[in-house]
Amino acid sequence: MAEDVPEKPPAPELPKYLREPLENQSPERLEAVATYAADLAEWKRRQRHEKLERRRAEEEVDEEELEELDEREISTDPDDYEDVPTSGAYITVKETKPGYHYYYFQWREGDTWKNEYIAPVNPKQ
Repeated sequence: MAEDVPEKPPAPELPKYLREPLENQSPERLEAVATYAADLAEWKRRQRHEKLERRRAEEEVDEEELEELDEREISTDPDDYEDVPTSGAYITVKETKPGYHYYYFQWREGDTWKNEYIAPVNPKQ
């Protein structure tokens, strides 16, 4: 009676130059690669998070500017804006063309930056 041979697992969508060399490795080496890949992924997530935090610290408006918006009766609450997430969004100033500065909510969505217009920095613009 023939022994049941376990079926090979389905391959993830990887480029051939990554997938084929893995298929030729021993179980022990594959476990080492899996551990390294998990550690590398975690390191990259931390790097991305730290980069986002640095960018936010550099770009986010200060308390004085938030108070100014409040005095102008302009909401700084993400809940008041349809597409702005309630966590992760912050207010920044963008220059759309020389001399024209506007407040925007800004946040990260996957690998892209999203933003939502709030108001001009100078009310006369």
